[in-house]
Amino acid sequence: MPRRSVLRGLGAAGATGLLAACGVRPAYVAEDERAGRDLSARERSVTFANWPLYIDTDDTDTQKRPTLDAFRERTGISVRYTEEINDNDEFFGKVGPALMNGQRTDRDLIVVSDWMAARFVRLGWVQEMDRAAQPNVDRNLDPQLRRPAFDPGRTHSVPWQSGITGIAYNRRRLGRELRSTRQLWDAELRGKVTLLSGLDEAVSLLMQGNGADVTRWTADDFHAVCDQIEALVREKHIRRFTGNDYIKDLAAGDVLACQAYSGDVIQLQADDPDIEFVVPEEGGELWAESLMVPNLARHKANAEKLVDYYYEPEVAAELAAWVNYVCPVPAAQAVLADSGDGELAALAEDPLIFPDKEMRTRLAIARDIAASERREFTRRWNGIVGL
Repeated sequence: MPRRSVLRGLGAAGATGLLAACGVRPAYVAEDERAGRDLSARERSVTFANWPLYIDTDDTDTQKRPTLDAFRERTGISVRYTEEINDNDEFFGKVGPALMNGQRTDRDLIVVSDWMAARFVRLGWVQEMDRAAQPNVDRNLDPQLRRPAFDPGRTHSVPWQSGITGIAYNRRRLGRELRSTRQLWDAELRGKVTLLSGLDEAVSLLMQGNGADVTRWTADDFHAVCDQIEALVREKHIRRFTGNDYIKDLAAGDVLACQAYSGDVIQLQADDPDIEFVVPEEGGELWAESLMVPNLARHKANAEKLVDYYYEPEVAAELAAWVNYVCPVPAAQAVLADSGDGELAALAEDPLIFPDKEMRTRLAIARDIAASERREFTRRWNGIVGL
């Protein structure tokens, strides 16, 4: 599923355009105005909005979700789980009017991509979590994911799953290895390369390929990439810009190399072991999709308890074995390795689920695009991509 895609119809204006269309200016909500009456003790329930295919399901009944069922049995808290988030901006448009007007969304827990999480945090639309009630998060959260620029200290967000943006290619069809983003521009790949169409998804890896430090990239770094990609488009080097549909292009052999997400490639490799994923020598982007508690949630304490439950290594391991994204709980690796199951033990050794030390040296979390930059940058990037 295109968990990192954006709704192109909103165009360059993004959140600002949406709110203006509603006739109301976007409003920052102060921290002391975000909490509602918490009914967790009386109402043993929680409403959890997530993306499709992003949680474990029973092998014989896809309506059953083993980890959620176990949580209910242990705590007595029932979970109303909805797979309603198909696109970050689309979901923003669904809940934004309520949040900007100080109204409940009727959701206690949501999951959005890190760049959208930054928008929610910046607008003051999510609550600070009680870390004293979340010892597993405090103990087990991956150190590399603890301090995103948009949420210092991870006070308002907790990663659900993580992933890597890098390069996927068909080694057999290409006839050699790819190890660098710069190699995407080799003459033999003309017309056989795709890039991601989303601004937030594409540009960090491309800037890394040019040697930029994406934790503090500048406007000059961005425009240098745009100049480069504009020239490659004119030369017809880039076949097209894609969402997650790069998967079918790569599987069919229509492209030989492309920007890709680690979790997608694990699934592709099950059908075609010739497909490789590489974190380029210049670096790859490490990203997360974050759990957050919206303002005025009725069951905040229950939501925090559910978040902490998924940070138990045994539970995190069960989830990781199903979704195959980068697990934000490194301790889950030992659980899988010691499971006595050969397939699970193999997952524990997969660096696309548990990056090793060498790979981690090449991973960076890109700084967010500031609100003051987004309109200009989106306009230029979308002009290149054709959105």
